Amino acid sequence: MQFIESALALIVTLGILVTIHEYGHFWVARRCGVKVLRFSVGFGKPMFSRYDRHGTEFAVAAIPLGGYVKMLDEREGPVPDDQLDQAFTRKSPGKRIAIAAAGPAANFLFAIFAYWLLSVVGVTTVAPVVGDVKPGSVAERMGLSPGMEIISVDGEPAANWRDIGASLLERAGEYGQVRMTVREDGRTSEHSADLQGWRLDQDEPNPIDLFGIAPYRPDVPAVLGQVMEGGRAQAAGLKAGDHIEAVNGTPVEDWFALVKKIQASPEKTLTLTLTRDGQERQVDVTPARHETEDGQVIGLVGAGVKPVDWPDDMMRNTRYGVLAAIPHAVGETWGDTRLTLIAIKKMVTGLLSLNNLSGPITIARVAEQSVSSGFEDFIQFLAYLSVSLGVLNLLPVPVLDGGHIIFYSLEAIRRKPLSEQVQAAGVRIGMAMILTLMVFALYNDLMRL
Repeated sequence: MQFIESALALIVTLGILVTIHEYGHFWVARRCGVKVLRFSVGFGKPMFSRYDRHGTEFAVAAIPLGGYVKMLDEREGPVPDDQLDQAFTRKSPGKRIAIAAAGPAANFLFAIFAYWLLSVVGVTTVAPVVGDVKPGSVAERMGLSPGMEIISVDGEPAANWRDIGASLLERAGEYGQVRMTVREDGRTSEHSADLQGWRLDQDEPNPIDLFGIAPYRPDVPAVLGQVMEGGRAQAAGLKAGDHIEAVNGTPVEDWFALVKKIQASPEKTLTLTLTRDGQERQVDVTPARHETEDGQVIGLVGAGVKPVDWPDDMMRNTRYGVLAAIPHAVGETWGDTRLTLIAIKKMVTGLLSLNNLSGPITIARVAEQSVSSGFEDFIQFLAYLSVSLGVLNLLPVPVLDGGHIIFYSLEAIRRKPLSEQVQAAGVRIGMAMILTLMVFALYNDLMRL
């Protein structure tokens, strides 16, 4: 079931972003007088198609991992004399550059729209309050302590943990000073520390965690919120509202401690001491054996936690007017663009592991999680992924839009196109680079399963 949900989330996510990207190419091509033969979402044999009055075929193909816009092009076959003026190859370098750049531009515009929509509707985030500081970390050297709310990093406002993570990612590998402004008990103060070459060299880096900060989380008591039908918890007589005090006589601090004990005891009987309706009682339960996706064997009883409300003073509600949301949305899109470029730079320079490259499997899992998390998370995920798609397509690599833009720009400067041999060699090199990255990303995906 989870595989199906992840697959559907991937199809929906890629379908939206690919359609937006290819529509950018399509829209500008039409306005530049180029005849579009096919607009396809997906690769392979079309499952559905229709033609418009201009003779363009709009198709949905069987492999939903991309898409393309096929234009009338002399390089792909003979073009009738009466249609030569509509061929892509007959257009000026400027028009061809505009068509190539239109796809990434559409991705950026979509991100701006998505962030504008979120800004107008309103977004609720958790205040970036420090919960704990790891010994020996940069955060400890800086003098951070539990209860401090971070309000800026190096002078850049930080409204949430996402902003802080992006700012810290930018500083990875540096040796200078990092500064934070914090608020505690209504007073603000400045803190700084030398980074000393602080790096993000783990396979799955979390800048905030590696910096030494554990975000604040409310206490989650070991209280059952739900007991699943047919599970071991129900068979043992456990009920929603039961407060688990101890396991085998050992006190339980919170929900996470309870989960740890249960997962460590597959098919082993545990004696739970609990409180129900003000009375203490004991219940024996035997966690069922369950094998996770990574092959780990854990115990499950079929019970969920009672939701815990965050304190009101820990929540931040952000909402803008229709016009005021525009510059904010542009700023958020630019922030995502910078973050993507910085991540690429860190990978090239070795400050960020290539193991962070993600392929369709990881995208599917993140998409499924964001869909299940709600409207805000899914729209934000779409916006960030759209920006990443736009940036990556603008890289100066042949076969990508950025590579085509380089070719057409050189043609405009030289007043003649590059030789077919040079372009073919560039395409082969670009294709090899892209295929290598795709294989590496897919390998990373499989290793995360």
